[in-house]
Amino acid sequence: MQNSSILGRVAWNTLIALLYLFLLAPIVIVFIISFDTRQYLAFPPESFSFGSYVKVFENAKFISAFWRSLAIGAIVGIVSVSAGMLLSLSLVRYTFRGKAAVNFLILAPFLVPHIVLAVGIMLVIAPIGLLDSYPGIILAHLGITIPYTVRTITMSLMAVDTRVEEAALVHGASPAMVFWRVTLPLVRPGLIAGAVIAFLISFDEATISLFIVSVKASTLPTEIYHYLEYSTDPQIAALSVILILISIGVVVAVERLVGLRRAI
Repeated sequence: MQNSSILGRVAWNTLIALLYLFLLAPIVIVFIISFDTRQYLAFPPESFSFGSYVKVFENAKFISAFWRSLAIGAIVGIVSVSAGMLLSLSLVRYTFRGKAAVNFLILAPFLVPHIVLAVGIMLVIAPIGLLDSYPGIILAHLGITIPYTVRTITMSLMAVDTRVEEAALVHGASPAMVFWRVTLPLVRPGLIAGAVIAFLISFDEATISLFIVSVKASTLPTEIYHYLEYSTDPQIAALSVILILISIGVVVAVERLVGLRRAI
């Protein structure tokens, strides 16, 4: 009986290890290829160097697109978490007609494929002249990030004991003061998590961005796509590794600041 239990545990751990290996194998291969010295993507590498990383930092288009994506992601994160807070507060604290419909509309972007969502957003913003513009791409990214912030903040709000807010009201605090001094500090982990999620989604979004921007406005994912149309060298692998490290760094920072489990 004990031997079968040990064998079962070993089999389970082996299965988990194989699953992790399957999921991480593409990232590992991209990481290795990023050090190749050849001018095309191939595995295994012929020789190793940091030349591709140097080229990435010398590529003016990538650098400028990175800063644009960073600015867009920051704006989207702030606006998305602000709108998400208001929507979550209304859905959790109040009852109104059409509440179920609002809940469904918030969940709808999760159910629609990105390619379909991209076409729909393009058809909406094109008539108002926001196609191939930074306001247009910000609005498009808000459409796909607000549902995430709403879900994250809603979970934080549902965990808040309303008696704390009621006690503040009983002791003479105004509703506005209760919101700023009691509610916001209690849901701060959810706000931070929602803002980080919105930023990362906006920063990495490629499908919708390709439908919205072209020449006048561009983001880092669209620049990568245009670069791949004419060249496939280890520079793309190096840039991919850098972006992965940035994403990991952001997640680790959130974990150190508020704790991912507490935030989500």
